Amino acid sequence: MWYNQVMSWILRSPLHGLISGSIMLIRLTGRKSGQIYTTPVNYLNIDGALYTTSQRQRKWWRNLRGGAAVSLRLRGQDQPAFSQVFEEAQEIVPVLATMLQRNPQIARYYGVHLDANRQAAAEELHQAAEKLIIIRSEVRP
Repeated sequence: MWYNQVMSWILRSPLHGLISGSIMLIRLTGRKSGQIYTTPVNYLNIDGALYTTSQRQRKWWRNLRGGAAVSLRLRGQDQPAFSQVFEEAQEIVPVLATMLQRNPQIARYYGVHLDANRQAAAEELHQAAEKLIIIRSEVRP
């Protein structure tokens, strides 16, 4: 996809500062194929962990089931990390609610409406959670 190629190029270039505050590259190895995959993802730092979402129907994130070592291109630097996937709604909803509170502009992307206090209706959060997975990444020293 051309969009991913452009974003990857920017994130690896001296221009990364334009977008690297909210977009990073995640590099992972396919469990069966051994092939290396690199994809740009939006992220949000919550208490030192980096959270991102993906549509459930996409396949790249399945390589992270059970947890996996990855490399993140974060703010212009490659960093080793450990990532894990959360697929259950009860795990996704609280993280998604936090993400929406901290970054209300993304609510429209998930089909969620926020009230004046940046709160989403529980039903809308659960509907969004059925279509998503959450990835939690922790940078390793």
